[in-house]
Amino acid sequence: MFNLIFIAPVWGPAKWRCTKMICKVFAIAAHADDIEFRMAGTLILLAKAGCEIHYMNIANGSCGSAEHDAETIAAIRLEESKNAANKINAVFHSPLVNDIEIFYEKNLLAKIGSVMRSVAPDILLVDGPMDYMEDHTISSRLAVTAAFTRAMRNFPVDPPKEPVFNQVTVYHAQPHGNRDLLNRFVFPDFLINIDSVIKEKSDMLNEHKSQKEWLEKSQGFDVYLNTMKNFSRELGNLSAKCEFAEGWRYHNPLGLCNTDSNPLRDILQSKFNEVPSGLG
Repeated sequence: MFNLIFIAPVWGPAKWRCTKMICKVFAIAAHADDIEFRMAGTLILLAKAGCEIHYMNIANGSCGSAEHDAETIAAIRLEESKNAANKINAVFHSPLVNDIEIFYEKNLLAKIGSVMRSVAPDILLVDGPMDYMEDHTISSRLAVTAAFTRAMRNFPVDPPKEPVFNQVTVYHAQPHGNRDLLNRFVFPDFLINIDSVIKEKSDMLNEHKSQKEWLEKSQGFDVYLNTMKNFSRELGNLSAKCEFAEGWRYHNPLGLCNTDSNPLRDILQSKFNEVPSGLG
């Protein structure tokens, strides 16, 4: 069995706390606008609570257009993503591959692992393990493995970075549309009430103007912002305590953090709602 020795953050049984001056949060998703659809409300609340926010899309959006060539649309979507990240003062990390080229392979894992060691997050927000498209699913696997190998000196990353020994608590966002690849509704473990930041979440998503046009042509999404709100509203209805929510599931803590670690609950106490038992 592989065991890690953790030396940076400290978790107590009742209240999360950290010996660092500030909590670092790293959101990693597959494509530009994925963070905005499923994670941005929680990120905004964490930023308002004083956390340092990091933002990364693994793919560059090269396939997200019905009119531009790959190089042109990738450049457009890069600027849109930077603009969205800037709205919440997030540290922006550049994409690494083209769309539909997110593969679970050594070279890409080494690149993501290097970023992971540079950030050394306390909280990692990632895609769900089962989604309607492979880019989303594989981005989740890559991010979790990059976190798991953060302290492995003998796992080489690109560019090289020294291993880090922080604890990191991993949470999986809802799949796009709240349904898995078999179109079954996915029940989250808990919900974050985002009523107070739904406008800011919408403002971030609105930066992705090229994606709005692409989705309307390719998938029939008539109203881009309303689609996001409908997904969030469906989750809010689960709690009966808010109109809009984002759902999260816990990742197994082995090799990552203490078994009782739950910083999202402890930092966002007033916004945190367990999903009623018997639903999931």
